[in-house]
Amino acid sequence: MNNTRIPILLKVISIATLSLMSQIIFAQRPAPDEIKTDKGALSIQPVQHGSLVLTWNNKIIYVDPYGGVKAFEGIAPPDMILITDIHGDHMSIETLKGIETSKATMIVPKAVADQLPEEFKKQLVILSNGEKKNQLGVEIEAIPMYNLPETADSRHPKGRGNGYVLNIGGKRVYICGDTEDIPEMRALKNIDIAFICMNGPTMDINQAASAVLEFKPKIVYPFHYRESDTEAFKKLVQKGNAAIDVRLRNWYPKAE
Repeated sequence: MNNTRIPILLKVISIATLSLMSQIIFAQRPAPDEIKTDKGALSIQPVQHGSLVLTWNNKIIYVDPYGGVKAFEGIAPPDMILITDIHGDHMSIETLKGIETSKATMIVPKAVADQLPEEFKKQLVILSNGEKKNQLGVEIEAIPMYNLPETADSRHPKGRGNGYVLNIGGKRVYICGDTEDIPEMRALKNIDIAFICMNGPTMDINQAASAVLEFKPKIVYPFHYRESDTEAFKKLVQKGNAAIDVRLRNWYPKAE
């Protein structure tokens, strides 16, 4: 073989390999769900662990982007990014630097803003627990997320991170963040879609099911669950209230 052709051949092989890897990731990634709203469909794309992408009204919203660039291959760049807390599986600076974020507004708690690199500072909108903001036609309310009992050395102290309730086309969407079954969660009203975590040091499946049965979302997605038994969680919820639609999706399409 002509040696001048070897670099070209290697490049072709490399491109083919990357293409195959992307196809594998896409094949493993669950298809997005679509939910009707008053203003068009809301698309829900599970990504990885606590990460998801919401698409509505031609706007793309990333939640806690994590998992590196490959986790988001084939997904359009975000118009808005929500970050719940400072831990690396929620505030992944590596992922933020890898994906295209130049047009994105970032909704974050102050603790996250304090730790993000300077390059992102002009894109930040800081919300504290209890505050609301309207961005891209979406009303965003920051609500508490924390561990119980409240202690000085808590991994998730009250007031540092944000859960979020979004009003998207008349649908109220709850993203819990890293939290236990706190009173603020149990007191939620009129939630259409809830994303509920369930692995240490947050809730176990019994706490999560108990909270869900109290605030009664119409649809619930367990996420951020790692080794938790989501089938058992679904059975607990449906035994208590068969009207709640528990949707199990794969948030771990590839090794982290």
